[in-house]
Amino acid sequence: MITLFSRILATTVASLMLAGTAFAQTTTPATPATPSAKTAPAAPAKTAAPAPKEKTERTAASLECSKQADAKGLHGNERRKFRSECKKSAGKAN
Repeated sequence: MITLFSRILATTVASLMLAGTAFAQTTTPATPATPSAKTAPAAPAKTAAPAPKEKTERTAASLECSKQADAKGLHGNERRKFRSECKKSAGKAN
């Protein structure tokens, strides 16, 4: 004869086994291509983070100053300072 404890234990084990499927992640339903009249109007889209700045074309003066800094073997702050002064003087020459 099955005791009350055995029935409770069997019910608990079965419910735990079946509960896993209840908590499984499901895919979100596809949204219709055109909103129907029955649906509420969509909230305005939140603005995304600003797009990263696109790299601009380097000017001929900038490239030339970089070549000169490479030839002198400059690195770090010295290179940055040299390129800055070089580009300023190149702008005055034009």
